[in-house]
Amino acid sequence: MAKTKELSKDTRKSMVDLHQTGKSESTIGKQLGVKKSTVGAIIRKWKTYKTTDNLPRSGAPRKISSRGVKMIMRTVSKDPRTTRGDLVNDLQRAGTKVTKVTISNTLQRQGIKSRSARRVPLLKPVHVQARLKFAREHMDDTAEDWENVMWSDETKVELFGINSTRRVWREKNTELHPKNTIPTVKHGGGNIMLWGCFSAKGTGRLIRVKDRMNGAMYREILSQNLLPSVRTLKMKRGWVFQHDNDPKHTARATKEWLRKKHLKVLEWPSQSPDLNPIENLWRELKVRVAGRQPQNITALEKICMEEWAKIPATVCANLVKTYSKRLTSVIANKGYVTKY
Repeated sequence: MAKTKELSKDTRKSMVDLHQTGKSESTIGKQLGVKKSTVGAIIRKWKTYKTTDNLPRSGAPRKISSRGVKMIMRTVSKDPRTTRGDLVNDLQRAGTKVTKVTISNTLQRQGIKSRSARRVPLLKPVHVQARLKFAREHMDDTAEDWENVMWSDETKVELFGINSTRRVWREKNTELHPKNTIPTVKHGGGNIMLWGCFSAKGTGRLIRVKDRMNGAMYREILSQNLLPSVRTLKMKRGWVFQHDNDPKHTARATKEWLRKKHLKVLEWPSQSPDLNPIENLWRELKVRVAGRQPQNITALEKICMEEWAKIPATVCANLVKTYSKRLTSVIANKGYVTKY
């Protein structure tokens, strides 16, 4: 049955006004062009509730009791990977038969929605403790201390990598129009490995690592690019070098090279990319590169170098300026992964 058109507030008010003048429901109905039964219903509502507005309806009772909701919440809190099917079966064993849609609606009313799980580094207890130790030891470091750190890392940039997540505005049935598609090739079209560094004063050198990196190659990269970057960025005396705990970085020969160069190295907790602001800079670079849509590896390398050089020093400064917030987040999250 089709839903009838709702009477306007003015029409309902007119019914009450005419009723108060002594006119019958039949007369009011003919005058306003509505059914007598409708007039009667409106008048009765007014007499009972002193209003003609729509009253809140109770609606159908919830299929899942408050006790059942609590059981569901306990289950998903204990194991967020629990499926809707598991919850349906749990309720059925408790005597309540519901569908998966009902489960979804119930959880959404509780503020819980199914989302993709993020991939994060595996943190063992030893990693968690090391991260907490690092954060607590450096909480009192000043902004100037962090400005004197040279951050470094390696990253892989894929051809067509970030493009795959881009969204487009399009009309219906135009999904295959060239303007609305993203070209791809098998195996992602290839990638390049980069090493780079930066400080609060701006980006340092960025180079492509063409062969499989080993300890000797890493030391050569540092020799040819780290110290020149320090000079270009005019780092203060006593500057600190940061790199992670990759075996090439912690090899005995690399440690000896750093010692001979009299370089102060920041002791780093393993499995902590969220503590390294260069990860944010890599993201900035990849977004910029994707926007230029390189079509081959040669173009990819060229564009990476160009866009790295264009990143404003203010971006670098802001990443370092807020570093203490990363430490606070690690402590607040009891050593586990943070949003950074």
